[in-house]
This record gives sequence, structure tokens and C-alpha cells, in this order.
Amino acid sequence: MIESAPLPDDLLINAADEVAIRQDLVLVALGKRPADRIVRVGRLLDVHTRTWAEDQDIVIRGRRIAWVGPAGAYSGEVRERVDRSGLSAVPGFGEVHKHIESSHLTPEFEAALVLPRGNTWTCEASHEFSNVSGEHNLEFWLAARHRGSPLKIFPLPGSAVPPTAYEWGGGHYGYAEQAAFLDASAMAAGLDEVMDWPAVWNPENPSHERLWGMIRATFEKRGVVEGHGAGLRDLPSINAFAAAGLAGDHEAWTADEAWDKLGRGIFIEIRPHTMPEIIRGLMKRGLADWSQIAFATDDRGASETIELGATDHNLRLAITSGLAPEIAIQCVTINPARHMRLTPFVGSLAPGRYADFVLLNDVAALSIAEVWADGSQVSAAKDYLGPLPKIDWPDWATKTIKIARDLKAEDFAIPATPGRTTMKAALLRPFHWHDAFIETELAVEHGEVQRDTARNITKFAIVDRFSGEGRVAKMFWLGCGPATPHTAAGCTVAHDKHNIWVVGSSDVAMATVVNRIRDNQGGWVLVREGQVAAEVVYEVGGLMTCRPAEEYDADMRRLYAEAAKVDWLYEPTFSPRWFPGFPERLQFATLTCAPWRWVLVAPTEAIPQGFVNVQTGESHPVVW
Repeated sequence: MIESAPLPDDLLINAADEVAIRQDLVLVALGKRPADRIVRVGRLLDVHTRTWAEDQDIVIRGRRIAWVGPAGAYSGEVRERVDRSGLSAVPGFGEVHKHIESSHLTPEFEAALVLPRGNTWTCEASHEFSNVSGEHNLEFWLAARHRGSPLKIFPLPGSAVPPTAYEWGGGHYGYAEQAAFLDASAMAAGLDEVMDWPAVWNPENPSHERLWGMIRATFEKRGVVEGHGAGLRDLPSINAFAAAGLAGDHEAWTADEAWDKLGRGIFIEIRPHTMPEIIRGLMKRGLADWSQIAFATDDRGASETIELGATDHNLRLAITSGLAPEIAIQCVTINPARHMRLTPFVGSLAPGRYADFVLLNDVAALSIAEVWADGSQVSAAKDYLGPLPKIDWPDWATKTIKIARDLKAEDFAIPATPGRTTMKAALLRPFHWHDAFIETELAVEHGEVQRDTARNITKFAIVDRFSGEGRVAKMFWLGCGPATPHTAAGCTVAHDKHNIWVVGSSDVAMATVVNRIRDNQGGWVLVREGQVAAEVVYEVGGLMTCRPAEEYDADMRRLYAEAAKVDWLYEPTFSPRWFPGFPERLQFATLTCAPWRWVLVAPTEAIPQGFVNVQTGESHPVVW
């Protein structure tokens, strides 16, 4: 027997240490060094062959698997034996595309939330935090793992930093930055979703060179370039998307679109809201090989995860949509691991991989009894048992709202042309994907253009939180916001640039919301009838909070309860995606990626009013 203590597993996958770890695993597999632990399971899913092996041992050395095979057949010594022979083992679940920021928890608390639900590794689509503190992107995402968190986070630096050439703020990435990220850590798996399609195909677009520089750097480092093919459904566009080297897409909405993209070599990442239709449609078409498909959570808040689940929810939805449990499990294990080129570390219960597995007491129902990660049990039912590192996040993470003045009501006023009693106004509404904005006539009083609550028209603003000046772009919106007088709501989550958005029935209330958000360094604020009624603090990046999911959820429930006392505008005939009540979806209403056209962004010298068509670069006054 060759004696040796287990090597400390380099949490950042340093190449030299990785070799030493694997040399040690070789000797353990051969029985020449002792194993730390054997976990005996009733059966084990081999995701490579999609078959079950009965009565198996998982032999663990340090954080990794050294040997897998029939119970009792391992020839080496072992320090501890654990019997879970009444349970079925499957690999730890992986997220092929997720914005952890959308959970609104920092990574260490995200881990405590999702690990009991089976999620042991995540490819982090990192353009949210990157747009706030781009310089510190990798440092942020690796901090929790470096301090012992069992959740493996593989960051993909954001292509959308900034999202378009018409935005600016806390980060700017091009060739040099992407190359440096991929050199800095093997945990960086590639390039986050390339969203600005007009900049990809059009050499005249001002972001064309920057985006292709990031793609080039990713190709040079043999990383994966992820795409975002929203609205690209015609064959010329799908072929062009694939030709650009954009390897995956999570934006397919129908089975026909998914089929056409699969046929052009694009890896399809199905999100829950389209999963039943796509899975049933692909099964109807006779799809036999599901290896080019994974399931993606994308954006899900912690409150929703508490209610529905994490990756386990996606799996259950796939199974109830008709997919065999074994195929569904492949779609959150080996399939995404292969796509992201991470199979040496995650995706299967095989030697050399991290000892991450989910123990099920009912496979068809996906009922989770325990989760193991890094070779140790980290949950029982939904209770997290693993380490929870305490991280005192520095100022670059917690002092990101840079507004050096108090905003006033006049900052939100929209002046009229002198002498006019009415003005034409440009209107938008949430998820307005039309080529043209809406036009209407609005009254002028005291030299300012007025809202018209009777016609569902209110005021919406974007406040720059990066320059220190607190510049404000404002316009009128249709079918969203409060009708209740002296009321406003706002937040620092404003995909994907994450300036402050605020919607309100009075300019004074809008100013109160923004000033309170600044004081809190991020989050939600609701002002109702002139008073702060509720708030939720996102002190890290203005996107996340550093506390348990249950505490955050309690604050959100208080916010919803207070918001229920407000009379909210909405357009009942506009879209089934939009509904009355607290307008939480305004977090996504300022996206500038395809298929958006006209968007309100923070003001710049080139676009002083902030109203721009992000497909063409055309600007327009908000009133005339």
C-alpha cells in the first residue's frame, strides 16, 4: 500500500495540481492507496449508455470519484463505508445557462438554496454582474468556491458588456479582456450568450469589432461561444447564426424553431416556459438522439425556486411533458457537460469527476432524498448541511450605486415646447417588439407634458447609476405602472445594463424611490401615496443580497403585500405575458438585445434623451 493523505483539491482547477490529483486517483483506483469513503447505492445511472447498474459502490478520494463498480468488488482499503443501498444515484445536476444574479442571492447563498434541489454545478452567464463591476467578474464568481462552497460555478464572461453600443457603465469587454479571463482560470468555460445579433452580422454596427474580438479570443482558447437567437426563426438567419460559431441557443420558443436549429448544429437549451411544447413537438417528430439538448433555468428568483425548485423543477417538467426520466437526466448532466467541454470534472458518475451525486428515492417522481457534493453529503431532503462560507464583500461589490446628488421632481419632468397646449409623445409598453413606437397626443400643463392615467399612460425613467451624475432619461409608457396618486416603484435590476428604472404616477414619488434605492445601494423600493411602503435591499452589485433565501423571500412577500394595495395599470388585450399587478417584469423591459427595437437607455451625448432603436441606432425625441 502506498500511503498518502488525500491531496487538497485545488478549487480553481490549477493545471499542475490537477495532474497531481489524478496521479493520486490512479493509485486509489488500483487499490494501492486507501480510499476515503465508499457509498453503496441500490442502483446507479450510467448517463454515457443510459443504463442502470444495480448494487454499486462509488469510491471517493478527497473530492473526486476514484472507482465505480459492483458493490464489494473494490480491492483497496477504505476509511469509511456509507450504505445508501435503498436509493438510486444519478450525477449532480448542471445548469448549462443560468444567471445566478437573477436568484438575487450571492453565490454562497445560491449554493445553499440549489444544492438540496440537486444542482451541483452551474455555467454562470455572467453579463449581469459584469455590467456592474466588470473588472472583478472572475474574482466575484470564484470567491465562494475558493472559500469552500460545494457549488461549482463555471463563469462565462459576458459578451453583452455593454449590451449594445448605445449603453455604457460598469464594464467594457473586448478581445483583451476575454483573453485575460480565459487565461486566468480553467473555470472560465467560454463566452456568455452573444445577444447583439445586429452587431454580429453587420460590419457597420459600432459593436461589430468588439463582439468579434471576444469571439476570436474564445476560439483561440478553445472555449465555447454561447448564442442568443431570440427571434431568429427564418433559415437564412439560423444558418448565419450557426456559421458565426454560436454553439448554443436558449431562445427557441417552438418545436419547429428548435428542430430547424438542431438541424444546423446548434445545441438547444430548453427553458421551462417553452419546455412542454418543444419536448412534445420533438417527440412527435421522432427525435431519437437527445444529446444536443439540455434544460436551462436562465432567470429564476429565489422565491420562485423555494416554491417550484431549481434544476429539479426543470427535470420534473420534462418528465411530465413525456420524456423518459433517463433521457431527461442526461439533459442536465452529460449533455450540458459535453457541450461546455467540462466532462473531465462534472456530468457523470465516473472516475476523475467530482463526487457529486443526487440520491433519489423515486426516480419517476424525481424525489430527492440526499445530495452529495465534493464527496460529502450536503443535504437531507431540502435541508442544506454543507459549508456556508462567510464572505465580507468589498466595496467594489457593495458600493455600486454612484449617484452623488439628491434627485428632484424636476429631474423627471418632460418639458413642452413653449406655447403649446398639447404635444405628441412616443409611447412604449413592456415587450414592445414592433418596428415603430406608439404615438399619441398628451396635454401640457405648467409647461410640462402630462401623464394620462385615464388612457393607461404613465411615466417611466432610467437613471444612470454609474457616472455619479444621476442622469435621467424619461418618457411615457402605456399599460404599466401605478394609477394610485403619488406612487412609484423602482429597482436596480434592469436587464442588462442595470441602471435604475422607476415608474410612477408623480415625479416627486419617482425621485423619492431613486434616492432611497441609492441610500440602500440597490434593490426594490415602493412609494405609495407619498410614503415608502416597502423595500428589498440588494446590497451586492444592486442585484443580489448576502443572506439566506428564506429571509430574502420574506422581504419580497412584504413588498408584494404592500404592492397589492396599489391600483396598477395594464393593457388586458396586449399580451398574455403581461398581467395586472406589481410590474416585476419591468426588470426585463429595457433589454436591448434582439428582438427589441425601441428602448429607453441612460442618456449619452449621442442620445441625450435616451430613446433609441437598438437595431438601427436611430434616435427620436420622446415628445415633439
